[in-house]
Amino acid sequence: MNTPENIAYEAVAITEGGRDGKAYSRNPDITLQLATPTEMGGTGKGTNPEQLFAIGYGACFQGAMAIASKELDIPTEGSKIRATVGIGPEGDSFAIKVKLEVAIPQVELEQVQKLAERTHELCPYSKATRGNVDVTVQAVDSIADAAAE
Repeated sequence: MNTPENIAYEAVAITEGGRDGKAYSRNPDITLQLATPTEMGGTGKGTNPEQLFAIGYGACFQGAMAIASKELDIPTEGSKIRATVGIGPEGDSFAIKVKLEVAIPQVELEQVQKLAERTHELCPYSKATRGNVDVTVQAVDSIADAAAE
C-alpha cells in the first residue's frame, strides 16, 4: 500500500443523488450537475464520474511527467495527455478501463514511451489503480484539441 508520509493537501467533495444528482466542493467553489451518459440509458446532460476521473488522471499524470522528465532529461514542452476512461459490466458489477495517450511535439516516440512508462510508475493515480484497473500507457504522434474531436 502506498501511504503519504504527510498530507500536503486534501480535497473534499460532496455528492447527492448519485449519477443523476449533483456534486460540489468548496475552496474554490465548484458545483456540477451529474448525469448518466446516454450510452448507459441516461440523459447525458451533465458531467459523469468517468469524465471527472479522466480529467483528474490526465492532469495528475502530466504533473508526474514533469518529475520523470527531469529524471530522464526528456523535454515535455507542448505535451498533451488524452485520458480515456471506459466503464462496462464485470460479473455482477462494473469495472473501468483506462488508456493514457501521451504526445510531445518534436520528441521521438520511443523517448515519449520511455517517459510515459516512468511517469506511470510515479503518478499517484497510477499507484492508486495499479493491480485494480487495466491501464494502458501509449506514446502517440499527436493529440487533437477536444473541440476538434
